[in-house]
Amino acid sequence: MNLLALAKAAALAAGRLQREYFDRPIEVRHKGEIDLVTEVDLKSEALIVDLLSASKIPVLGEEKAKTEPSGRYWLVDPLDGTTNYAHRFPWFAPSIALMEDKRPVLGVVYHVMLDELFWAERGKGAFLNGKALKVSRVSSLKDAVLATGFPYGIHEQPDKVVGAFRDFLIKAQGVRRAGAAALDLAYVACGRFDGFWEPLLKPWDTAAGILLVEEAGGRVTNYLGEAYDPFQNHILASNGLIHEEMVPITRKYVP
Repeated sequence: MNLLALAKAAALAAGRLQREYFDRPIEVRHKGEIDLVTEVDLKSEALIVDLLSASKIPVLGEEKAKTEPSGRYWLVDPLDGTTNYAHRFPWFAPSIALMEDKRPVLGVVYHVMLDELFWAERGKGAFLNGKALKVSRVSSLKDAVLATGFPYGIHEQPDKVVGAFRDFLIKAQGVRRAGAAALDLAYVACGRFDGFWEPLLKPWDTAAGILLVEEAGGRVTNYLGEAYDPFQNHILASNGLIHEEMVPITRKYVP
């Protein structure tokens, strides 16, 4: 079975469903104070899980699909950017990764509203709608456009999150905060962003995206500049050229 083709088909199917419901009234409920889930999250995950079941590989999904994270398994975020979706802000994506223990070996991220399908296989490169990706060549933080996100618990402990944002805002050319980590990482991979950092993400938020960045020639670590896997709670990704300028900032704000 072609697992990459299966993951692409699952992401595209979820994207079609999300477009279908985008302008409709939908049911939204709270998982936390500001952490939302919509009926479209649940429908998307059910659709993805059903399609991936053909592989006979277990699934660890954000909403309902659960398995123990070891060996070979799928990591699925059916709709990364739920708050955006609930407010009709068109920046969201299904994200699907095939894992071997804590290491992604295949990843797909689908930017639904732009119809941009990103994918990567370990050792085989990263692609956007069939075109090979390369990270940017920006070599100085002062010339870089960065991306970040804020955790759902920011109301409780904002200082470290806001501190890092302030420091990068002063040092970089620009900082964007759009609200879907999977897309932020995909945009680093294709050179639209030069770097990305965020604390307290979940493994399904970053698994596919980090493979995209690495296969496009970028670098992914934790805030300390150490090896990263999706089960850590702080991530730093870049084109590699500005990474050493970013680490002294992020290391001050380890959550």
